Amino acid sequence: MTLSVNCGGVQIGGGAPVSIQSMTNVDTRDTKALLRQIDELADAGCQIIRAAVPDMEAAESFARAKKEAKIPMVADIHFDYKLALASIEGGADKIRINPGNIGSIENVRKVVDAAKERNIPIRVGVNSGSLQTDIREKYNGVTAAALAESGLATLKIIEDIGYDQLVVSIKSSDVKMNYDAHMMLKDMTDHPIHIGITESGTPENGKLKSAVGIGSLLLAGVGDTMRVSLTDNPVNEVIWARRILETVGLREKSFEIVSCPTCGRTEIDLIGLALEAEARLAKIGEIRAAQGKKPLKVAVMGCAVNGPGESREADYGIAGGRGEGLVFAHGEIIEKVPEEQLIDRLLEIIAND
Repeated sequence: MTLSVNCGGVQIGGGAPVSIQSMTNVDTRDTKALLRQIDELADAGCQIIRAAVPDMEAAESFARAKKEAKIPMVADIHFDYKLALASIEGGADKIRINPGNIGSIENVRKVVDAAKERNIPIRVGVNSGSLQTDIREKYNGVTAAALAESGLATLKIIEDIGYDQLVVSIKSSDVKMNYDAHMMLKDMTDHPIHIGITESGTPENGKLKSAVGIGSLLLAGVGDTMRVSLTDNPVNEVIWARRILETVGLREKSFEIVSCPTCGRTEIDLIGLALEAEARLAKIGEIRAAQGKKPLKVAVMGCAVNGPGESREADYGIAGGRGEGLVFAHGEIIEKVPEEQLIDRLLEIIAND
């Protein structure tokens, strides 16, 4: 078990549930836009949000947003230690720095002292694109061992100053390298580990890489907090992170779709129906989860072979026929409706049950 730190009321490490993070992509200097996006992310299930602080105007806006934000805020700092000090003064619940690009050790010490005074954690570490030159040369390039050693080196800089409220992050865009590096790191430190796949890419490729890369680490017991990094709306990072946690059994599912793979007996557009049901059920599932209700199991089946049986085993379901289908609730047939009305009727029954 890793050590524990507190980020604005969210425990990271120490056996706490793996928390979901994301990062805003609006201009931090636009306080209204920043708060609007933070609200959207919080509503989607984000527990900790990070924002870039590239200049003092952004630091001032960060401080204004922090007074109203629903969830803990992390200031992402590079190059200028004064921005870290301003963000801490502005109420940051955590800061993210790379000690190697903050400047002199005295500048790093000023940041650490300010964080220590307010007892807020510091996230340190590198990714495969920012590996220290000496370590990269030692390993003849970016390798898993190089990433692990670099993570330890960044931790040691802060530890040597006398502070231990730390979270370490070492990320690669290479899934296998990322996995190997973390499997090394977990035996080298007790500090909480922030996991993810850096620069994972566009939604389709990024979701695949993140599901494999993050999911494999979680199944191995590695990771205390996580971010899915997508070239997409950050709300989708949060949704996908939650789905990864649900899939590996670390969170209860808000809903589950059971659907058949289709075959020559299928006489309705089952693929379209299943995708529509999944998309429209997502919000219902989130609301139910927030209300503490049990997850929904919904069957979307294509024919009479397994359809009625699977639908009866689910909380709700549909079983298709030729251009029409049966709607089930709690094991009982409710009615037969035309294909184009199946999903609407299914959701109406769920909403009113």
